[in-house]
Amino acid sequence: MPAFRRAHWIAASLLWLLPPPAKAQRAPRLIEVLADHDSRYKIQGQSKPSITVTASEKIRLRITAIRAKERNRDGSIHGFSLLRPKDHKPVPGWELLLKPGTQEFALTAPEEPGEYQVVCTVICSEGHEQMNMKFVVEPEIKTSSDSEVRK
Repeated sequence: MPAFRRAHWIAASLLWLLPPPAKAQRAPRLIEVLADHDSRYKIQGQSKPSITVTASEKIRLRITAIRAKERNRDGSIHGFSLLRPKDHKPVPGWELLLKPGTQEFALTAPEEPGEYQVVCTVICSEGHEQMNMKFVVEPEIKTSSDSEVRK
C-alpha cells in the first residue's frame, strides 16, 4: 500500500475516535427597543410593542433611551423591569436602569413560560404609568436530537 493511501486510511480511522460534534450554539438573538421621550417603549415595525422569546433563550437586548421630562439622581432616564406573570414581582437580573443613549444587555429569558410585563421603573414624565409592554415567554421546543443527547 503506498504511503499516501496508508496515511489517508489511518487518518480516516482516527476520525472514529473523536467525540461527536457539540450541538451548534446560536449567537444570542438581538432585540432592539426604543425607550422614547414620550414615555413609550417602541419596537420598529410594531404599533403595539411586544417581545416574544423562548424559555431560557439567550438574547442581546439593545435599548436606546431618549430623555423624557424627568430623571433619577443617578442619571437614569428610563427603566426596563420584567415582572413575573404570577405575582408581578421583578425577574432577577431584569431590573435595568437606562442612561441616555444606547446600551446593550446580555440576558437569558425566564425558564417559566407565560405573559410577562415590562415596566419603566423611573418616573420619567406624567405619562410614566403607560410605559409598559408585553413580553411573552414560549415553552422551549425539544427536538428528537435533544432527547437523544440526554440519554
